[in-house]
Amino acid sequence: MKSQGSILMKLVLLQYMSVLCFSQDFDFFYFVLQWPGSYCDTQQSCCYPTTGKPSADFGIHGLWPNYKDGSYPSNCDPNNSFQRSQISDLISSLQRNWPTLACPSGNGIQFWTHEWEKHGTCSESVLSSQHDYFEAALNLKQRANLLQALTSAGIQPDGGSYSLSSINAAIKGAIGYTPFIQCNVDSTRNSQLYQVYLCVNTNGSDFIQCPVFPSGKCGSEIEFPSF
Repeated sequence: MKSQGSILMKLVLLQYMSVLCFSQDFDFFYFVLQWPGSYCDTQQSCCYPTTGKPSADFGIHGLWPNYKDGSYPSNCDPNNSFQRSQISDLISSLQRNWPTLACPSGNGIQFWTHEWEKHGTCSESVLSSQHDYFEAALNLKQRANLLQALTSAGIQPDGGSYSLSSINAAIKGAIGYTPFIQCNVDSTRNSQLYQVYLCVNTNGSDFIQCPVFPSGKCGSEIEFPSF
């Protein structure tokens, strides 16, 4: 009996240590929002989700744990696979705010699975459940309200060109911190507003000044396409 008890204790300790190994530390989150018009206005194009065309608003791409040196952890807990049942009350909100535009058309589950298993599992030390992770991202999107920030500054998704400095200033004026703007190119190779990176503290609750920006840059004037 003593031997069996010792073995059981060792198994429990091993399981506990494995959880600690998967609970990675990190320095901050990138919260990445994507403009659907720019995703679709490329040579690759896009496919609307099975729920229909998303609204003309920024959609969530992801909430990504990151290190100050620019690297990031990924796939931190293979034992914690995505479970739709854990976020069942968030599905309708995710479909509106975190839609998939990949082809072929989908209902979002594959997209959210990828984001949770690659990035979300690395936030388990602070966002301990899948529900906490996705809810944190939804709350951040509501707080950022990027489209309102831009349109209030006269920057409209009308296919016109706007200065990168005015876009940065409008977003900084709304959230208090400078964003990182990522551009892509449309089918005629014009640079356009594609994604906005905002930095968030390790609790996943408040915006902060970015310790480091991703690589890449936009031109001084970029298009803001309609959707």
